[in-house]
Amino acid sequence: MIFNLFAPLAEEFALFNLVRYTTFRAGAACLTALVLSLVLGPAVIRWLRGFQRGGQPIREDGPARHLIEKKGTPTMGGVLILLALVLATLLWVDLRSGLVWATLLVTVGFGLLGFADDWLKVTKRNTKGVSGRMKLVVQAAIGLVGAIWIATLQPPALAGGLAVPMFKEVLIPFGILFPLVGMLVMVGASNAVNLTDGLDGLAIVPAMIAAAVFALIAYLVGNRIFADYLQIHAVPGANELTVFCAALIGAALGFLWFNAPPAAVFMGDTGSLALGGALGAVAVATKHEIVLAIVGGLFVVETVSVIIQVFWFKRTGRRVFLMAPLHHHFEKKGWAEPTIVIRFWIIAMVLALVGLSTLKIR
Repeated sequence: MIFNLFAPLAEEFALFNLVRYTTFRAGAACLTALVLSLVLGPAVIRWLRGFQRGGQPIREDGPARHLIEKKGTPTMGGVLILLALVLATLLWVDLRSGLVWATLLVTVGFGLLGFADDWLKVTKRNTKGVSGRMKLVVQAAIGLVGAIWIATLQPPALAGGLAVPMFKEVLIPFGILFPLVGMLVMVGASNAVNLTDGLDGLAIVPAMIAAAVFALIAYLVGNRIFADYLQIHAVPGANELTVFCAALIGAALGFLWFNAPPAAVFMGDTGSLALGGALGAVAVATKHEIVLAIVGGLFVVETVSVIIQVFWFKRTGRRVFLMAPLHHHFEKKGWAEPTIVIRFWIIAMVLALVGLSTLKIR
């Protein structure tokens, strides 16, 4: 909004020229989202506590200490993330950017699905919520619409192809079927973040790290000069997603203020589904879908641990891990929660650096 209001006046007032710079607006969006989170946080948490008398329902088959330490903590804190993210994005982004609107559609759509899931859990006082099948159907529908929208906004030479990192000219041609690939990326990323969200701060920091990486990627692919220098596929208008990613980082930082151990609020499916969907949508929009699997490798590992556990248990009746997802396995082994969380953050940072390195290795 600010860009659209003041950029046309830049020739008359030099100060307004600042809003023409993506980097300035990205920094402003990050700070705006952070401030909004910190200001709105106490009121949102009070509201959540008001109708969640028992807080988030805790799995009885989970680690025993969760029944004691986390009982009564409200969930649905993703509402705070979404409020700060959407408001900061709309304030600082170029509102003519179709890629941003498509990404917001996926983010908010997944967030509303998560809200419905959390709402059923806290009102019915069980851990089931929306059925798994229904959740996948809704995610697939939202992801497919978002992927089709994004494809229509990209150059025809890129729209139907899957870029392969470290190979400058390689595009795996999916043609009109590519929106299905994009949908799978968004749904997969959304559920992967959701599975990782099991300890205080465990999912939010890796999501911030991934958002920071994709803020840089969006800036580079949206700038023809940088894209040509790095020999990566240029996507016109993708630089506006830098502002979106920066707002996501600010909103996540503000949420972490309240989610730091011992958490005053959990993000719930409202936050985790939205964050994963946002990262998936940005990856599809910037043609770095495979890089997301590297940068978000921690989410991938957590998801794979669940798949392995379920598959092996159904096949043999035995478990590979003490409990899945993987972070619960280490809890069962006696690791302290802060130890697991911080070590997983370190892994996420290393994977982010590996993902960034693919931009230069060509």
